[in-house]
Amino acid sequence: MKKILKYSVVVVIVAITYIVYSNYPRLNIITGFSAKNVCSCTFEAGRSQKSVEEGDNNFSPVFYAKNVVNVKEKSVTSTVFGLKKRKAVYKKGIGCVLLPENASEERIAKQIPRRKLQQNNLPYPYGDEVQKDTVFANVNYKQLKEAVENAFDSQENGIKKTRAVLVVYKNHIIAEEYAEGFTKDTKLLGWSMTKSISNAILGILEKQGRIKVQQSNLFSEWENDERSKITLNNLLQMNSGLAWDENYNTMSDVTRMLFLDADMSNTQLQKPLAGKPNESWNYSSGTTNLLSGFIRNQFNSHQEYLDFWYSELIDKIGMNSMIIETDVKGNYVSSSYGWATARDWAKFGLLYLHKGNWNGVQLLNESWIDYTVTPTNTSNGQYGAQFWLNAGGVYPNVPKDLFSCNGYQGQRVFIIPSKDIVIVRMGLSESPSFNFDAFLSNILKSIN
Repeated sequence: MKKILKYSVVVVIVAITYIVYSNYPRLNIITGFSAKNVCSCTFEAGRSQKSVEEGDNNFSPVFYAKNVVNVKEKSVTSTVFGLKKRKAVYKKGIGCVLLPENASEERIAKQIPRRKLQQNNLPYPYGDEVQKDTVFANVNYKQLKEAVENAFDSQENGIKKTRAVLVVYKNHIIAEEYAEGFTKDTKLLGWSMTKSISNAILGILEKQGRIKVQQSNLFSEWENDERSKITLNNLLQMNSGLAWDENYNTMSDVTRMLFLDADMSNTQLQKPLAGKPNESWNYSSGTTNLLSGFIRNQFNSHQEYLDFWYSELIDKIGMNSMIIETDVKGNYVSSSYGWATARDWAKFGLLYLHKGNWNGVQLLNESWIDYTVTPTNTSNGQYGAQFWLNAGGVYPNVPKDLFSCNGYQGQRVFIIPSKDIVIVRMGLSESPSFNFDAFLSNILKSIN
């Protein structure tokens, strides 16, 4: 028995040593991801630590992290076998901020956005009151219900891989379903769907005459080299030619930025050209955070920059649940950290469905929407300006005019103008494990 016990201890030690050794270069990323995600899901979304660890963080190697939630100070500290401690701190108004290694809360920027929430009794989407008595004769509700429920069939370890589905047709919610533990009031992380929010902010600035999409000489740091020729359009279309590695499975530009950098607007700024502008499409979260920095530079103060996103867009369209989290320096992490309910994510989609018009007010020029859905050169019809497109037929059984906000793990806001419909799907699974083409086409088949 003693020999068996001794052997078991040795096996455990060897296993732990192997795990630590093989992942040591990434431990900062692992603990950073874990601390940030548990913090935001706990204090921003109001979920339990158990649900986050068994759902969102339940994948290798992140599940090796041990998380300690401090409810009193609203923080989360994460380690892997006691190593590489990282801490995320919740601050009302900006959500959870991941601190650099061994840094204190004093590093977090002090400003928070000033908001003016829209309160009214208008029917959805312009208000929060949902009209339940609207029935469309051309909708087969039984078939629609089956199509929506099918999206929740996929499970792993008892955890459903779809968390929310919302279908808005002709401005009315005609289907809405949530997994257990999630409701219409649960804030959900959009991950890269937040990139599309950046498009809207730049569109508003364009409508106000403060920027032009073809302007160059965007940053003083680029004025003496070839990067000065990069246009705002190149950045919006992910076609700048700047070097960037968007790989979430290893130490890469994107994981270093999100989990190590204090100023995420600066990461892409420092990168050299690796290709030619307008000829080198390369998906880059660093580019979107660079756009956040460009937006910040349009204002006289940091407070104006923080307020603008809410006063001119988010609060105006009643996305009252939305929070965009910042980095340590106080820059919006517009690549990745937007939180909102499924209904509010749908409201954002409806703004684009209606060509930038919200309840009779033109927030974005119609021409901006046309520009947004123009395919980026060299993207094979898959990408526009911070939105994904179906022009290249990614979803073969869905109309080609579909465009969408896409986020990590299958977060989606689909906008289909020809069908007057917005479809939201939030979850934990991507293609091919989740068949988006079948999901969308089955919903559309229920509407004659």
